[in-house]
Amino acid sequence: MDFDWQWLLVGLPVAFALGWVASRLDLRQWKRTDREAPKAYFKGLNLLLNEQPDKAIDAFIEAVQADPDTSELHFALGNLFRRRGEFERAVRVHQHLLQRADLAAAERERAQHALAQDFMKAGLFDRAEEAFRALEGTPFDTEARLARLGLYERSRDWQGASEVAAQLEKSGTGSFATRIAHYQCELAIEADDRGDTAAADTALARALEVAPHAARPLLLRAQRLARLGAFDAALAAWAELRQRAPESFARVAHEFVACAQAAGQVEAADQALVQLYERMPCIDLLRALATLEGTTPGASPRLLELLRSQPSLSAAIELLDTPRATWPEFARQSVRDAVARAARPLQRYRCAACGFEAQRHFWQCPGCLSWDSFPPQRIDEL
Repeated sequence: MDFDWQWLLVGLPVAFALGWVASRLDLRQWKRTDREAPKAYFKGLNLLLNEQPDKAIDAFIEAVQADPDTSELHFALGNLFRRRGEFERAVRVHQHLLQRADLAAAERERAQHALAQDFMKAGLFDRAEEAFRALEGTPFDTEARLARLGLYERSRDWQGASEVAAQLEKSGTGSFATRIAHYQCELAIEADDRGDTAAADTALARALEVAPHAARPLLLRAQRLARLGAFDAALAAWAELRQRAPESFARVAHEFVACAQAAGQVEAADQALVQLYERMPCIDLLRALATLEGTTPGASPRLLELLRSQPSLSAAIELLDTPRATWPEFARQSVRDAVARAARPLQRYRCAACGFEAQRHFWQCPGCLSWDSFPPQRIDEL
């Protein structure tokens, strides 16, 4: 059958006309949608920038209702709810996102992370842990593990914290050796409290293994040995602590003195403390030396030199406990310097409205611009 070219001449204009009509209808629909949804969105954004969160939330809800498939609007709305403390509504928004079958994998992971943050802020730590655990192997993996680490520390789950910290260190996030040592020390203390000496030994050995130079495991080992009556071994542990962390040793020097007295090694202990005091004079070492020597810190000539070089209230108190007749001429000035140094941070005015502190009195607070918010008394007079 021969093709009739007349039909082609008639069909082409008709097809063109139908296509033009369809494109115009689709363009009008797109313009209508573009006018409606973004208008509500930008309205909410403008209200948010103008610090009107209540009206902004209403505008975002309107935008979500107009276009329920827009995930960005859901995220914005959920974050607003969370910031306002409306955690239940934030959870519902993010759970609604997770229930959508057409949500892309990246958006689903983002919604899961937002949901975990909702649970965290709401204080639902069990559900937050579960939500963060679901993010393992995603781009939010490191952030989720750090959040879980904070949860375990808050709930004092030291075993879980230790495991997560080890995973973070293995992944190259950073060094968590010191934190792991603290977790193991906490586990050792808990084991000692329930009488499980073997578990305490294991935890303490793990702490010393991961952080050999950390102060707390060395201190805890010396204290445990002294408590068990192994005074010679305890003194060796104290010596190691004194060498590696002298500042931490000075804080508990009185425990070292008690251990040395129980072991009958007073002279060796006194010599060790004198050598350390010459390198690092402080009131704690001075008090420990006075105990070993059977005197009081106020009767020691070292106290006056300490007051001269490092005026502090602790040293001044020791001097005040001695008769004034024995004070040298410069002692009064040393005590005054120590008191002045300690009182300096308190000789300020503080705004009752915002807490802004200043050395001079203001009628209008420079921080919050409140009037008459500065009491006429300084902080140390309140």
